[in-house]
Amino acid sequence: MSDHPNNTVAQENYARSGFLRHLELGDRPALIIIDFVNAYLLEDGPLFGGEGIRAAHQGARELLRAARGAAIPVFHTNLSYEKGGRNGGILYRKVGALACFAEDAPEPRFGRFVAGLEPQPGESVITKQYASAFFATPLASTLTSLRIDTLLIAGVSTSGCVRATAVDCCQYGFVPVVVREAVGDRLPGPHEANLFDLQAKYAEVVGLKAACDYLQRSVGRPAW
Repeated sequence: MSDHPNNTVAQENYARSGFLRHLELGDRPALIIIDFVNAYLLEDGPLFGGEGIRAAHQGARELLRAARGAAIPVFHTNLSYEKGGRNGGILYRKVGALACFAEDAPEPRFGRFVAGLEPQPGESVITKQYASAFFATPLASTLTSLRIDTLLIAGVSTSGCVRATAVDCCQYGFVPVVVREAVGDRLPGPHEANLFDLQAKYAEVVGLKAACDYLQRSVGRPAW
């Protein structure tokens, strides 16, 4: 058996156990772009992820253009901590690179949104301290108030904040749709393994073209 999660043996094993089913996408989608800030994309950034992040940057930009064209709600997340990471808890203690998002960090540029993915007026910014965009934030209540049923997910990293957000999205009752070319990680192994597991248990993992086609069908619906 190959170590790659997408081989036929693995697919058959998971299918026998009732995994790998597909979820029906709803008709009131929103887009969330997870943590696409300079720390991940700049080569001197403490979370720089290389080609996997660069590829996701391009995919996320295309997905964002499609979402804006469809006039659906768009959310962006970033990370921010009090001086010394006081409100960062265990995660801040575990991941040393998160210090670049503290108020007293020497390089505040690392916390700024990357070029081409800056929020526009009318788009929400969710500032978080932990992995999931839902944890201790108003995201779930905001989506509910907008009557959103499906959440397209882009951003970084696949094995971290993207995964945590997708799992919580499922648990809060929204259909999570992880867009493969619009999420990235620093290594292909964790990236592919987490996409496989998300599709198996929690989310729909779709290609960028399929996501954009889905959004194109959203054009012309009632104003949000």
